[in-house]
Amino acid sequence: MLREIRPAIILLLGLTLITGLIYPLAMTAIAGVIFPKQAQGSLIEKDGKVVGSALIGQEFKDDKYFHGRPSATTAPDPNDSTKTVPAPYNAANSGGSNLGPTSKVLADRMKEDVEKLKAENPSQSVPVDLVTTSGSGLDPDISPEAALFQVPRVAKARNMSEDKVRDLIAKNTQGRFLGLLGEPRVNVLQLNLALDQGGSG
Repeated sequence: MLREIRPAIILLLGLTLITGLIYPLAMTAIAGVIFPKQAQGSLIEKDGKVVGSALIGQEFKDDKYFHGRPSATTAPDPNDSTKTVPAPYNAANSGGSNLGPTSKVLADRMKEDVEKLKAENPSQSVPVDLVTTSGSGLDPDISPEAALFQVPRVAKARNMSEDKVRDLIAKNTQGRFLGLLGEPRVNVLQLNLALDQGGSG
């Protein structure tokens, strides 16, 4: 019986070694050489300190910063482990809210967000990505329209001209991949860092 089982055991151990150890290590090494920044998480540094990743959004509440898309991610409630509490951009719990178009909770939250944004910039229509969450809840980007909508607030908070803020948005707008795929987008963290570096006066 051992004679019949031994090839299967050897095959199992061999494939486990190849697919579970050798292949992942080889791919990690190759990725580290070809795409070093991406292999390390596309980390963004300021003054030699990591301040975030270009792939994961952050919550900015201060008026002098651009705000990203709402995030639906949650974390366990520290007071009751059977419940969750909002935890924006929680990378350990990536996902949407699963609230559908008939959800009163979603409709009320969006209505409140729209009213708040309209008060901020009454002359413009509110871009949809400023009131809707992404599927992952971690989206680091907003549309150029969503960035431009926030210009009056950011310019006023920083005592800058709106034209200068618009110029920073234009410089930090990424186009479609290969000119065809995706939509133009602005990375919120990179735009806010650009504001801090050259847009304080």
